[in-house]
Amino acid sequence: MKRYNYLSPILLIVVALIVRGLVTNVCMLFGLSQEVSSNIAMLAMIIVALIMFNRMTKARRSK
Repeated sequence: MKRYNYLSPILLIVVALIVRGLVTNVCMLFGLSQEVSSNIAMLAMIIVALIMFNRMTKARRSK
């Protein structure tokens, strides 16, 4: 566990939760139901988490 970065997983979780809340609110503003908004937000959260994870690991590989 030498030089493990504790900030990366925390940042990943925080950004995913912020995106989920934001997408849920935007979908609700457009008149979608709570269930549909929650499903779309979950999909957006997963996509953002995968993109962030990809970028973080790519930066680590190039060092």
